[in-house]
Amino acid sequence: MSDSTISTLNELIETCKDGEYGFRACAEQAKSDTLKTLFDRRSQECAAAATQLQAHVSELGGKPENRGSAMGAVHRGWVAVKTKLTSYDDLAVLEECERGEDAALESYREALRQDLPERIANLVELQYQGAKQNHDEIRRLRNELRGR
Repeated sequence: MSDSTISTLNELIETCKDGEYGFRACAEQAKSDTLKTLFDRRSQECAAAATQLQAHVSELGGKPENRGSAMGAVHRGWVAVKTKLTSYDDLAVLEECERGEDAALESYREALRQDLPERIANLVELQYQGAKQNHDEIRRLRNELRGR
């Protein structure tokens, strides 16, 4: 069970690192100071979530991941390209950010389907709820910009 738990947690660490780097990229691309601040804060929250998961991997005797996934890097590149093609439009940044959050939510849902020790499952659930709140806020902001 430990190897399976370590593998699941390492996948979530990659997801968190993707979020950390992705939100940082969005902050760099956003025009709005409000969005820049929001994305910077979310980047820090993702980094903190990764650190929590890394501690559990270490406790279980595993080697924690310390970087994001290849797909996350591709997505960050796409955010930069798309925003440049749309004149650094905040709506485009939010749309790409929401796509990243969709992927994060799916990663957490998959982890929650695994047989995890109770205290780890509780942490994963708590982080999932935070990711869901992030997603919903990004969607709300995107919808507001679409309505303008």
